[in-house]
Order: sequence, then structure tokens, then C-alpha cells
Amino acid sequence: MKKLKKVLLYAVIFVVLAVISVISYVTLALPDVGKPENITVALTPQRVARGEYLANHVTLCVDCHSKRDWTKLAAPVVEGSMGGGGEVFDASVGFPGSVNVPNITPYKLKDWTDGEIFRAITCGVRKNGEAIFPLMPWPYYSKLSREDVYSIIAYLRTLKPIVAEYPKSTLDFPLNILVHTMPQKAALSEIPPSTDTLKYGEYLTNATACKECHSQDDKGKLIAGLEFAGGHEYQVSGHIVRSANITPDKTTGIGNWTQAEFLARFRAFSNPAKAAGVGKDDFQTIMPWYGYAGMSDGDLKAIYAYLRTLKPVKNKVEKFQAKLTASLEK
Repeated sequence: MKKLKKVLLYAVIFVVLAVISVISYVTLALPDVGKPENITVALTPQRVARGEYLANHVTLCVDCHSKRDWTKLAAPVVEGSMGGGGEVFDASVGFPGSVNVPNITPYKLKDWTDGEIFRAITCGVRKNGEAIFPLMPWPYYSKLSREDVYSIIAYLRTLKPIVAEYPKSTLDFPLNILVHTMPQKAALSEIPPSTDTLKYGEYLTNATACKECHSQDDKGKLIAGLEFAGGHEYQVSGHIVRSANITPDKTTGIGNWTQAEFLARFRAFSNPAKAAGVGKDDFQTIMPWYGYAGMSDGDLKAIYAYLRTLKPVKNKVEKFQAKLTASLEK
């Protein structure tokens, strides 16, 4: 019996040491995507203009890294907060941890090299080597063209500096360990010619990360067969908001939408100053309509054309499920 207990004790010690070793390796050796590139991005007018378009209307860097007014429909960006960060993702919105969206104006990025910003956008690794949780959709940005990433960097360098500091973000266990394994080396692509409508539309659909928000997931992994079919749940002001089905299914998706109707849906949000107010139990959406509304007709038409090629998925989505104040108080 004593011998058996000793064997069991050694086995437990071995398992504990193995777990500690694995955790130590993951947290100390990873992520391993290589050092930042030694690059200098020239701030040409063409790059800054392209970066402004991308960051404000396609990749929406500025939308996520600014404060949004959730008392208005689709939460337009608060004037004067552009790039300054400040949005919080924590337990109140169903997030496993507490992430303070960082400030990406020159106030915070002045000490970052262009290579460090490039690595953060395309690989998900901060200046200090820490992993960036893919709440920022860097896995999609990793497939952008090098020139488009350079353009975004050039534009960020021109933003008005905003003096703002936030607490260090934290993730719950075991996500705080697993996050170290997530960053990957970039898989950059080239911008297809706009004349190749479907390939160009696919490029833009990736850049906007439509798939990420409009797909359901299981513990962070997209559920196969439900890509673009909507139903991804978010919590906003205590209510449940779900993304729409954007596959070409004719009954539950956008299969009956004409190109003109698709464009009109975006153009309806062209002026954030006219954003409708929403009450505490009114319909709300996290879709950043006001940013996407600034996309060109040609780009929206290309996205529409690409979405039409997706496999139709029948998936009826209840976009807004209000948790009335009265029921919450019971």
C-alpha cells in the first residue's frame, strides 16, 4: 500500500510539473511570430488618403479605437474621441475578462516603430511582445496587401494626439494562457483589380471582417456550415443583439435584396449627426453602420457581388432580444 501511495504521489508530481512546464513555455516563449520588420513607411498624400478611407470605412480601426455613443442607434463615434480608445469589453457585455481598447493616436504610438505597428496589425503582437486577443480582427488584417497596411500606418501617424491612458487589459483563465498561442505570421495578399469584381469583393469582405461578426462560434472557433449566416450574440445595455444572416438565402438572408437595396441600407446611415436616439429597452445594433456608410459605391457593389456567391444558409435570426428592465429587477 505504501508503495502504491508513493507511485501515485510521484505521478501527481510529474503531472503538476508537466503542466507547469507547458504553461511556462506557452507564456514565456510564445507568441513567436518573429521580430518587427525594419521598415519606414513614407507618409505620402496617396497613402494617407488611402489609409483614412480604410481605417474609417473598411477595416474600421478608428471606429473600434474611439468611444461610441450607445444612446444613439448604431452608436456613432463620439466627436473628439477618434483613435483615442476607451471602449471597455468586460463581463457586462459577456466578455471573459476586461479589455480596454487602447489609444492608437500618436500620443501612444509615437514610440512604436512602423515595423511594430505592422506586426500588431497583421500578426497580433504588441510592441512589448505580448499577444493581442483577436477581439481586434488581426487574423483578417493579416491577409491585407502590404501597401494597404502601410497606408493604415501612414494615416494613424496623422491622427490628432489624444492624451488618454487605460488600465492594462486582463483575460480570464484559461484564456489568459491560450491567448499566447493565437498570434500567427502574416499571410499577406495583393489587392485584386477592381475589374475582377468577385475577387475584389472577396478581398474587401475579408478586410471588413464580415465573416467574424456574421458567424456563430463555439469557444472562439467559427461553426462550420454557419459562416456568414448570422446569429453571433452580443450583449448591449443588458440586451441580446445578434448579427444578421448575410448569405443569399431567400427567406432568412439577403437573397431577395437587389444591389440598389443593399447600397441604400448603408447610405441610410451616411450622416451620424442624424442618428436616432434609443431608449434603454429600444432596438439597438452593434453594426458600425456609420463607418461602413462611407464606402464607395464600387466597393459596396463588389462586396454585394461576392456575398451573392456564398452558399445560402437557412438561419432565421432574432436580431434583438430585449431584457426589459422590469424583468431584470425581479
